[in-house]
Amino acid sequence: MTLQEIETQSASVLSARERDKWDFAPPGGESYRELADRIGQWYGSLTADSVVAAHGGGARALMAILNIVSEEQATRAQIEQGVIYVFADGKMSRYA
Repeated sequence: MTLQEIETQSASVLSARERDKWDFAPPGGESYRELADRIGQWYGSLTADSVVAAHGGGARALMAILNIVSEEQATRAQIEQGVIYVFADGKMSRYA
């Protein structure tokens, strides 16, 4: 669902999202915490450098998992399309 669809359905749901973006799960979706748990399991299984295409939520979750930023900061991080983000050595680099 888009934010506009959620707002049309129930404005109180969006209010809950603004209070706690990390643990908010949209109707039928997953929270950043759930996504981070899933991504963390995948990340822990990597045995070599990897190239991955993903949406911004995955990048935000990885930023928090790797302690690059706090969970709260990750939920508000600007992730742009057409940009390469490299996660290495506990840092994230951006290449446009």
